[in-house]
Amino acid sequence: MISNFAATFQTLDQLLFETRQYWQLLAFDHLSTPWPELDAYLTELSDLNLSALDMDQSALQQALANYVPQLSEIAKIIAVETLAPNRPELPFWLSNGIKGRKVSQLQDFVGALNERCLPVLEWCAGKGHLGRILAFTGVPHVDSVELQAHLCTQGERSARQQDLAMTFHCADVLQDSVAQYFKPQQHAVALHACGKLHQNFMTEAANAGCEKISLSPCCYHLFTPSQYEPMSVTAKQSKVTLTHNDMKLALQETVTAPSRVAKVRKKEVLWRLAFDAIRREITGSDKYISVPSVNKAIFSGEFKEFCTWAAEQKNIVLPTQINYEMYLESARKRQQITERIELVRHAFRRAIEMWLVLDRALYLQEAGYDVALKQFCEKSLTPRNLLIQAAKQQHIVGEEHVSTGEKSSSTPSG
Repeated sequence: MISNFAATFQTLDQLLFETRQYWQLLAFDHLSTPWPELDAYLTELSDLNLSALDMDQSALQQALANYVPQLSEIAKIIAVETLAPNRPELPFWLSNGIKGRKVSQLQDFVGALNERCLPVLEWCAGKGHLGRILAFTGVPHVDSVELQAHLCTQGERSARQQDLAMTFHCADVLQDSVAQYFKPQQHAVALHACGKLHQNFMTEAANAGCEKISLSPCCYHLFTPSQYEPMSVTAKQSKVTLTHNDMKLALQETVTAPSRVAKVRKKEVLWRLAFDAIRREITGSDKYISVPSVNKAIFSGEFKEFCTWAAEQKNIVLPTQINYEMYLESARKRQQITERIELVRHAFRRAIEMWLVLDRALYLQEAGYDVALKQFCEKSLTPRNLLIQAAKQQHIVGEEHVSTGEKSSSTPSG
């Protein structure tokens, strides 16, 4: 388990730098696997075994460590303790309307916070599900900050009906001034706020000297520059430079995706590869060029319709006669290669996420906080289960305990 964030980050950074040829690439760019030492293993790997390995990060790292020995060391240093379940019991009226695994996620998160004394700031609150559970379990008051006015209205109505001490604030946390919501005697919490949303949260909470800061980060690339800008002094010395594509790798786990979603995703990849072959032949280009995201409903139609749409996006005129089935068949063979390249990349997805999370933990340490890093729930509930918990460091002045950076009445001025 991690005891020294800086040393762990530096070791992980070196290992990721040494192995960057295995994870820092785009699978769609390649028509064959780019690692000769892995060709035989990947070719012999059945689709069934590939799927099984892709669902088991530990087994995948063990299998590939025979060819990429750094994976054994990576697996050791990124291991994080999972907190023992401490789920508060909820009445049906409080959990009603919260979908699927989300209730269990929220219960585990609230149990990990174990907050009863401090008022809470709930960041990117949505309808305030997290805040309502915290208020129900004994938090004196919850201030919930949310962008969408209609969600604030719904949250306010629920809190009022359930007699919970909550106040909603409608704000664009990327554009508006939000410093007024953060206070020293406060526990600031953020569950799965994306990218820059949780980075701004951390910065504002640390600047305000909040007594406690707890967050589980998500979608590290969203609302951020195309090249990652480290938060901590330690990470700014990194050998590794992450792009949006690299940060998305950390999110490529589907343990919570229903089978129908996985099937649509597989079909989407096949169609994109087949269209890419058509585009390459028409334009003479040998580079993969991405096509924008599209409503998944298109993949319940015909491949020809998708190609017509994709060609319009790329200003390409399609020939009147195209053997679409031939390109699909060719793409099925290429898809096997793409999936095997992605499998190798996936062996590093938790390592990339841990690199990003350690940067955040180090930032809070450098801001004067004692920091702990744990898993607040099992991965089967959500792959984004890492929890950063920070408590303002205390020092003694006279007879009083004073938070770092705050003055005590017994502290002489001047």
